[in-house]
Amino acid sequence: MNIRNCRNCGCIFNYVTGAPLCQACKETMEAKFQEVKEYVRAHPGVSIPEVSRACDVEASQIQAWLREERLEVTEGSAIYLNCEGCGTPIRSGRYCDKCKTHLTSGFRNVLQANRSQQQPVQKKPADKENPKMRFL
Repeated sequence: MNIRNCRNCGCIFNYVTGAPLCQACKETMEAKFQEVKEYVRAHPGVSIPEVSRACDVEASQIQAWLREERLEVTEGSAIYLNCEGCGTPIRSGRYCDKCKTHLTSGFRNVLQANRSQQQPVQKKPADKENPKMRFL
């Protein structure tokens, strides 16, 4: 069992996966997310500070939702993130399509190089003298 303290309220809870938040704080955060999502949908072209003030959510949390691709802004919106690879403005996520393609091909090349360097596993010849099981 993995027991942790909640990042928001400090209570002790059984941590499973994801953000270190207790169930009550996760539900509160999900409600805030839905509120932000509806606000952005109702007010196209709004900026992150405006959404932050209107919905009482930290700007860093809104940016985290954009990076996680839970939120995506519409075309022509004032909200933009920068690609972590090249700095190009993007609407959500961490990388632009060009950098995603470049990273994917790089990972694929490394994987293929590792496969070509691996030697096939050879089975040991069975001990034919005494093939019986032995118990300790």
